[in-house]
Amino acid sequence: MPDGRPNTPLLVFDGDCAFCTSSARWIERRFARPVSVVPWQRLDLGPLGLADQDVVTAAWWVDTAGRTYRGHRAIAQALRASRGGWRWAGALIDVPPVSWMARAVYWLVARYRHRLPGGTPACRLG
Repeated sequence: MPDGRPNTPLLVFDGDCAFCTSSARWIERRFARPVSVVPWQRLDLGPLGLADQDVVTAAWWVDTAGRTYRGHRAIAQALRASRGGWRWAGALIDVPPVSWMARAVYWLVARYRHRLPGGTPACRLG
């Protein structure tokens, strides 16, 4: 991955947050094709074009072309790679006005993830 393009799509999440880990494992079980699901703490972020500040505030999807998607758009891509109706949900998340609502909901979840089931003080954003 020296050129920033993973061999399979890559979902990057915060491995220090139990809520994020549970969410990543939930979607991982639904993928219809091979996808790497890796906590950012185990990655060399530079080749992916990501920095620590990027990954502590949001989940990321990196496709095999090296394109990156942040937050709700990362979740949309992950759902699109899933089986069944989840694929449609992922497509819908990218369409306005649903995308606007998805962005707001993602921000709320990320902001208050430390209060969600499995959340810990380590999940609190700055």
